[in-house]
Formats: sequence, structure tokens, C-alpha cells
Amino acid sequence: MLRRRAKVKFPHASRWLFTGEALEQSTAAAVAAHRADRLTGRAVHDVTCSVGTELAALRDRADRVVGSDLDEVRVAMARHNVGRDGSTVMLCRADALAPVTRDTVVVADPARRSGGRRTFDPRDYTPALDELLEVYADRDLVVKCAPGIDFDQVRRLGFDGEIEVTSLGGGVREACLWSPGLGTPGVTRRATILDRAEEITDAEPDDCPVAAPGRWIVDPDGAVVRAGLVRHYAARHGLWQLDPAIAYLSGDELPTDVRGFEVIAEFGLTERTLRQELSARDVGALEILVRGVSVDPDELRTRLRLRGSQRLSLVITRIGAGSASRSVVYLCRPSR
Repeated sequence: MLRRRAKVKFPHASRWLFTGEALEQSTAAAVAAHRADRLTGRAVHDVTCSVGTELAALRDRADRVVGSDLDEVRVAMARHNVGRDGSTVMLCRADALAPVTRDTVVVADPARRSGGRRTFDPRDYTPALDELLEVYADRDLVVKCAPGIDFDQVRRLGFDGEIEVTSLGGGVREACLWSPGLGTPGVTRRATILDRAEEITDAEPDDCPVAAPGRWIVDPDGAVVRAGLVRHYAARHGLWQLDPAIAYLSGDELPTDVRGFEVIAEFGLTERTLRQELSARDVGALEILVRGVSVDPDELRTRLRLRGSQRLSLVITRIGAGSASRSVVYLCRPSR
């Protein structure tokens, strides 16, 4: 059963051994491969190797690979999963906070659940992020974290390297911490969109205007938004913001392979107006995107009582600040 579930993350893991918890916490193969690419040619020690998903990506790229875990069952599973076919991966049982290698890049993926519940404070990770940073303060270190981790808190814990937010399949998968010796000089935040093989950093220009919508509205990839690089992304692609505090962008041309919303009409956020406009256009299926306004898309869609045959999109947002702010609805046709 676990092998069938694992195919979504690991298409080639038909003979692997898993535990339910290990599979849930594991990194998708494409994300692990991206991380391993950044470590090509280095000696790497995965100090929380679990059943070996990161090791599988590292063994084909790194110079030497060591894997360790405190759970002896997971070490045995990792040995089965990645230790066959003459693999050079070395495995042992060890505490991540008690170093057993020297001169290696340390990779850690702390557990972010306790008692079946998700942990949001990185000091409550297992092992704790602040302890990892202290133990490996003089080593090159890579730490996989939850995508929603508080960047400011990470900095307060003493981390001063690069934070990379990675998305795959339209969803944000993780935030990864790269110590200064592994990052790009001048870069503190990076967004990586694996579906489009696109990366953008805070070292790039972020000069983009704020203006009324053009032909298209663009909802940037979640990695771009989470990394705080919306303006950098806009500047790269010749887009502009609808509002300086809102992540929606606009332009007269769509970036390559990016889904956009072609603006048909604009009106205020009143349900009576919405029903009239949608009924006049024979809309029966409606995608609703919301930023900056307290609207539940599912509840609104139900109240609109759609009965037509056309499919359109609504982009609902706030324009302006304070007493001058207003809720705006853009009726759009999605590009795909």
C-alpha cells in the first residue's frame, strides 16, 4: 500500500521499503534531485536520512555520501533502498546532533510533527533548528524546513545564509536553508519553480510600477510569493502590480508557460452585480481567486447560483489602503 502511495513522489521506488510516517515526511524525488544538483561533487552527510529518499538523489551527484539516522529501522530500510547495486552510500545509526563525520556538507530534514500534529516553531523540530545551527555552526549546512516557516524567526536564531522556497506541481513544497558557504553571494532569498525550471533571487532588480490592469492578470507562483519576490518577478517579466501590497500582477503579454487571466470586465464587490454580470454571460463554472479581501470562494460560488454553460474566472482583490481602499472584482477568461 505504501509503495502505491509512494509512486506520486517516487516513480521508481517500486521495491522500496517505507513506514507511513517516513513516506509522509519524505521529499519528492524532483525536489531532492534539485537539492542534490546544488551539491554536485561535494562530500555530503545526510544526518536525518530516514529511509533514504535524499540519499538516492545524492548518490548520483555527490562525490561521497554518508547517511545516518537515530532510528535503526529506518537505517535498515535505507540500506535496502539505496545500498544495493554496488552503491557507495555509507550508512550508520547516529544522533544528528552528535557529529560523526568531518569535512562534509551536512544535510538535515528535521521532523515537523509531534504526536501526529504539525509543529510550526522550528525550535520544536526534531532535531531543533536552533540546535542544528549551533552544532554545525562551522560547517556547510543545508536544512529542509516547512514552507511556512517564519523567515524573521530563522534570522533571529542566527541563520544568515540563503532561504530557498521551492514549488512543484503548482504547490509550494519547502523552504530550504543554505548556509553562507553554499549560497550565491548577495542572495538571501530564492524562489525555485521546478515546473518551469525558473529561479529568481533578491539580488535581481525589483523596480516595477503600480498601475491599473492591462490585458492580463497574473497570479505568481506560490514560491515567488512566499519568498517575497513578487516585485523581482514582475521586473523580470515586464509586469506591474495592481497594488503595492497585493501579489497580483498585470501585463499586456503573458510570460512563457504562465497561466493568466484575460480581463473582460471590472466592477465592485456586490453579489447582486456579480449575479447579473455572470447570468448575462451564461456562466455556469467559476474559478474564484482572492487576495486581500475576506471572501470564501466556495461559499460565494454557492450563493451566486450559477446555471450557465460558460467557464470564466473572478479575481477579487483590494486596491488602495486605509479609507481609500476598495474591493474590486475582475471578470476574466483563463488562458488555459
